[in-house]
Amino acid sequence: MKKVCMLFIGILSMQIGNAQNINDVVRFSTENINGTARFRAMSGAFGALGGDFSAFTINPAGSAVFSNSETAITLSNYSNDNDTSYFGTFSNRNESEFDLSQAGIVFVFKNLGSSSWNKITLGVNVQNNDNYYNNYFVTGRNTSSGIGDYFNFYADGQQLGNIAQLPGETDTDTYLILGEDFGFAAQQAFLGYEGFVINPDDPNNDNISYSPNANYAAGADHDYIVQTSGFNRKYTFNIGAQFQENWYFGLNVNSHDVDYRERRVLIETPVDVDSGLQYAEFSNELYTYGSGISFQVGAIYKAKNLRVGASYQSPTWYNLNDELIQGLSTDFRDPGNPDDILRRDIFPNVINAYREHQITTPAVVTGSLAYIFGKKGLISFDYSIKDFANAKLRPDNDFFTANNNIRNQLQAAATYRVGGEYRIKKFSLRGGYRFQESPYKNGTTVGDLDGYSLGLGYNFGSMSLDLAYDRSEQTNNPQLFQAGLIDTYTINNINTNVTLSLSFKL
Repeated sequence: MKKVCMLFIGILSMQIGNAQNINDVVRFSTENINGTARFRAMSGAFGALGGDFSAFTINPAGSAVFSNSETAITLSNYSNDNDTSYFGTFSNRNESEFDLSQAGIVFVFKNLGSSSWNKITLGVNVQNNDNYYNNYFVTGRNTSSGIGDYFNFYADGQQLGNIAQLPGETDTDTYLILGEDFGFAAQQAFLGYEGFVINPDDPNNDNISYSPNANYAAGADHDYIVQTSGFNRKYTFNIGAQFQENWYFGLNVNSHDVDYRERRVLIETPVDVDSGLQYAEFSNELYTYGSGISFQVGAIYKAKNLRVGASYQSPTWYNLNDELIQGLSTDFRDPGNPDDILRRDIFPNVINAYREHQITTPAVVTGSLAYIFGKKGLISFDYSIKDFANAKLRPDNDFFTANNNIRNQLQAAATYRVGGEYRIKKFSLRGGYRFQESPYKNGTTVGDLDGYSLGLGYNFGSMSLDLAYDRSEQTNNPQLFQAGLIDTYTINNINTNVTLSLSFKL
């Protein structure tokens, strides 16, 4: 078994950190509509309704609407259908998985004597803010650049004598030493040089300029594989109360658990048969984990058939850790005998563990309206606003450029949700629609999100069974890498979910 070394280095030495972390901010600041089937069937438009476990994760006052103590559990099937386009070549991948997406319990305490407080509720709910399971495949012929441009970006300015492997050193030794002494950029330069992806312009040790060992004039065929998994889980501890007949109030304290895994592999084959570089396979495996805390306050006012709700969700303060594993395999022409093709595999077996950093996500303000048609049904509307430009990375000194990028590239984004329910005896028919604006000012790096939902439920009396189907669509244009090879591809993601919830009155 090969020994895997752990290298602890600071954020500043990870030169790509400032470019990548704007994507991290958007990822961890985005919450999808997860939770109970009833909630999802109405596209999450529950801020003025309450009486549902996922509802009080939007507006904490929703727990005080419960008439009886209750518990619920939810199972979901997530499916991602990804259509990608890269330099005019299209591909598709569709995969799915099952997940236990929600579990909760609420206790209702009534008969509080002569107090104006008619009811107090205590609740605990666990659900996924986001499920990161996704796989897609990108393929096409890049007509302008290649992996040599990525490694060249980091090598320029690095002395050849610093990044070249010394006699007797293993790949692991060199990668570790460069990470400790010079940081991430030097590690990339070493991979590119020792993998024969780039060549020094001058063979002397003090050389600081490089060129790709490939002719990209004819283009390069790229296969790009992205696999992500993990979750952003939210543990909600709630207290709610009903004041007199018309007012409901609530408070949530939330604990967040992040586990995000990402594997990206670029496979490149230069088109020019005389190219020095004949083939390259570059892999990056990222693991991000950590925790966070946030709070919410909310209120609901009931006036005959009308319900009005308002809630505030604080920023979430995350403490996160990143670990990165890299590997490179290449085929290249022997400089001494161009007719021979040689193979170079560089797998340092080193985990780059970067110093803990903090992400502060933006706060969310939600306003809600609902109209109740007696016992026949209801219609509900939520409006939320979140200013992504207020997100921040810390320590400030390490992320000065990244925080400027956040302010310059991100914007306030609104979310609109509307849902309805119609009851036929013990059956309930439900539907909803939601629209989520892009957090990017350009509107294309991450596009707007459109979604709709359908569902039904049956009330057995002491038990309820609910089923929901929801579908959302979003088009994004991410870059292959954040430096050097920065060409974008288009990915149109259609996410569908089938959700089943079972709830019991206690």
